[in-house]
Amino acid sequence: MKKVGITGNIGSGKSYVCKMFERLGIPVFYSDDETKKLYLIPSVKEQIIKRFGEEVYFEDGTLNRKLLSYHLFKNEEAMKFIESVLYPALNQHFDEWCEQQTSPYVLYESAILFEKNYGKYFDKIIFVSAPEDIRLQRVMERDDCTEENVRSRMRLQMSEETKISKADFVIYNDGDKALEPQVETIDKQLS
Repeated sequence: MKKVGITGNIGSGKSYVCKMFERLGIPVFYSDDETKKLYLIPSVKEQIIKRFGEEVYFEDGTLNRKLLSYHLFKNEEAMKFIESVLYPALNQHFDEWCEQQTSPYVLYESAILFEKNYGKYFDKIIFVSAPEDIRLQRVMERDDCTEENVRSRMRLQMSEETKISKADFVIYNDGDKALEPQVETIDKQLS
């Protein structure tokens, strides 16, 4: 089975494209969603509490995301620590998930595939591209936030041009080109 990474900058519509692949019977591993679940695994939780204190979890056992984010964004070492705890667990979870799949390929959805140098772990990579003005509008509406807020997040990501040059396939989600034929063409090449 092929392991295929799918990525795109904020607001590109990669989740929407993933749903199209799912309709074709292709399983998708949503790394952000799976990472959120890892915070609740006792061994992971124990390490995080040891580093940041018990207040990083609420009394009901759920993660205090706002407090953890505060720690992570003010301290690069804290971010490296979290990554060292979460990424090995995420990779193991993905491998176990792949073993349960029967399709010719699976998709691993991640916004930071290239930023974290994960490209080498996949047989192929799909990049979902959209013009900046469209991405900006989508995220402002989706997250109900300001243009500056979105632009600050955009600045943390590699440029579309760089990612396109590293990808094996590019899906253009610009409102002009139909998405389904692009998805179906890639599906045929990967199956």
